[in-house]
Amino acid sequence: MLLFSILAAALAPGIALLTYFYLKDRYESEPVHMVVKLFLLGVLVVLPTVIIQRGLSLWWGEQPLVFAFGISAGVEEGLKWFLLYHFILNHTEFDEPYDGIVYATAISLGFATAENVLYAFFQPVSFGSLLVRALLPVSGHALFGVTMGYYVGKAKFAAKGGKKRSFLLLALSLPVLEHGVYDWITGSGGAYWVWFIVPLMAFLWVKGMRTIQRANSRSPFRLHAREEEVKL
Repeated sequence: MLLFSILAAALAPGIALLTYFYLKDRYESEPVHMVVKLFLLGVLVVLPTVIIQRGLSLWWGEQPLVFAFGISAGVEEGLKWFLLYHFILNHTEFDEPYDGIVYATAISLGFATAENVLYAFFQPVSFGSLLVRALLPVSGHALFGVTMGYYVGKAKFAAKGGKKRSFLLLALSLPVLEHGVYDWITGSGGAYWVWFIVPLMAFLWVKGMRTIQRANSRSPFRLHAREEEVKL
């Protein structure tokens, strides 16, 4: 019974956040099986991430800035971006800008949920520690995914050429920057890290909600939805 409770507590934040971002799609919801597929890809990418990070740690050492922005954020966001680029960017179901956010958060929350489960089973846990993980790393991964997905969505519908490549570069570099700042703060070991992480998370949530509104406002289905409302 205890094992089941720990597993449920580790799984719940990621599933709840994925449901939240999925339901934020105002005009054309994505097929559930596609979202689940991307979530599971996020789970599976944890193993290669751990292997690559271990190798880089042995090669580069664990100097705080290098670890935060390169080994941790760089590898994790780079692999998420790789999955988005190769598995979903040109998929026929990707037919509006907000879809990038749905699929990116699915990958990110699959990754974060797998991390959370591993943490729950291999570290001493309490309700408080799992709550902190839900509020910080799990939601952090989701918000990094919002940023990545927004720019992948812009790249999807941009004209081919320099603009498209610029959006794809932003889809990688901005989440790495956000994630790196997060990891640098939480890994600093300072006594007052909470005074920095709370404003950062508040900023990411406000920015994320505005990003979601912008992505929805660019949906090609928006006009059709308005016409349907007028008919009703």
